[in-house]
Amino acid sequence: MSLTRANTQEHSAVRTLLRLWPYVRPARVRLFSAAFVAVLASCTGLVIPLVLKWMVDGPVADHDTAGVWLGALYLLLLGFAEALLFGLRRWLVARPLTHVEAEMRAGLYRHLQRLPVAFHDRWASGQLLSRGTTDLMLLRMFLAFPLTFLLVNSVTIVVGVIIMLLQDWTLGLVILGPAIPVMITCVIFEKRYHHVARLAQDQVGDLTTVVEESVLGIRIIKGFGRHRSQARAFRDLTGKLRGTELAKARLLATIWGVITTLPELAIGAALVLGCVQVADGDLSAGTLVAFLSTALALRWPVESIGFLLAMSQEAATATERYFEAVDEVPEQEDAPQRGAGNCATSPHQAADGLRFHNVRFRYPDALEDSPPVLDQIDLHIRPGESMALVGATGSGKTTLTALVPRLHELTSGRITLDGEDITAMSRDELRSKVAVAFEEPTLFSTTVADNVLMGTDERELQRALSVAQADFVHALPQGTETQVGEQGLSLSGGQRQRLALARAVVDRPRFLVLDDPLSALDVHTEAAVEAALRDVLADTTALIVAHRPSTVQLADRVALLSDGRITAVGTHHELLRTNAAYAHLMSGSAAEEDAR
Repeated sequence: MSLTRANTQEHSAVRTLLRLWPYVRPARVRLFSAAFVAVLASCTGLVIPLVLKWMVDGPVADHDTAGVWLGALYLLLLGFAEALLFGLRRWLVARPLTHVEAEMRAGLYRHLQRLPVAFHDRWASGQLLSRGTTDLMLLRMFLAFPLTFLLVNSVTIVVGVIIMLLQDWTLGLVILGPAIPVMITCVIFEKRYHHVARLAQDQVGDLTTVVEESVLGIRIIKGFGRHRSQARAFRDLTGKLRGTELAKARLLATIWGVITTLPELAIGAALVLGCVQVADGDLSAGTLVAFLSTALALRWPVESIGFLLAMSQEAATATERYFEAVDEVPEQEDAPQRGAGNCATSPHQAADGLRFHNVRFRYPDALEDSPPVLDQIDLHIRPGESMALVGATGSGKTTLTALVPRLHELTSGRITLDGEDITAMSRDELRSKVAVAFEEPTLFSTTVADNVLMGTDERELQRALSVAQADFVHALPQGTETQVGEQGLSLSGGQRQRLALARAVVDRPRFLVLDDPLSALDVHTEAAVEAALRDVLADTTALIVAHRPSTVQLADRVALLSDGRITAVGTHHELLRTNAAYAHLMSGSAAEEDAR
């Protein structure tokens, strides 16, 4: 690591930690009060050596028993006051810091919900999970202890050194001897610890990802007998994390050894020199006792420097990781001005259906010279019409459907709903008009009813279940109040798909986008769902990705997508007669159905 890079990290750690201020500011009064109380408690501890000096040079030297008992009472009261003040500090910081942690976690979760799908495609879920749990726990611990005690211990050391210099400046200089090598050690430690602390936290995120994937994919692992290979992969990751943690331990051991040994040597040298001065009559015994007691009282503030710096660096890297996610640009919520430019809705466009105007799309992280996934898409789905979207695997069907609810943003071109550009609407408005059912249905760890309704009117639940032929839910232990389990894995693939379809139709959307919604259904259930869907499709404008002739025949017209372009549009029977590529696709699908 170059010196330039190291200095950058050193300064950026401070700047990064300062980014926590907006979250800490509401609790600033209690935190500053806690810091003041802690400083007061620490300085109270430094009064004890002065009382010892008075006792040794006064009552002890004068054989005054009453004075000794009085001094003991002073010491007891000072110790009690110090303990009480430190307890008060803990009480002051506990409640506000748990609130800060909760607010940061809630803020991260809200932000993640607003980030585009492209972000979630790039980031591993375990990395996000570790940022919302482990990293925030480290930040709370930093705010509760190291942040306060970096200040408290610094003040304590300064006040203690002043007291020792006032007692005897020669002994004070002996004690200050290790200051420069200790400072150099701290600077070197801070630079090196930053790197290993960040590496360890990233590896925890990787480990979390592997655990999560293994739990969700346990059926695949068991089905293919891959538990041993997964265990080896997990062991390799834990081995790397162990190595990183050992590197952290070695750095901590080094700085702790230096910070502990050098001051101890200085105290030993001051003890010998002080005893000589007392023997020569140049120093009172009480002054030496007070001096050494002060030096011993400073042992913990000095020795804790390494521990506090380590926690501060871990907090800095945790803050970096937190803001890496928070700094990602969310989806823009504010819609452009209505009626501006080509987004205006004229009277004759009031019921124009769904249109794709010269749409072009390339994924944001794709190479600039790579061909677009979708190119020059011009397609019109008339109001109340259902259009099936057919194409070979990889032709861009799912990508095209994801553009309608703006899960991805167009590279160029426009999509309009009843003549209005979708970018002229807020996402909330757009997604209230467009409902989507994906080929891979996602269910949440909640009830059947909650999975279908997603906050909509409960009165529509039974109708939606009936349309999706999901009456099986009534045979579940608690009916629609049955918990479906994580990812809905307690249900079959066809059952999950039917619940996803019910979710799409429950709110009677004006526009419906279905991505091969019947692929997991058996022939008889599919026929029943199709019969019910025909009534729904009669009142909505729908785009349906289809692979099977039975699904295609749900639609009024069919669009053939090939290599990212619409190459043919017509009815199912027209395309069978006039388009060889379409006929080939449908003949293959029909053969597959017959084989089943």
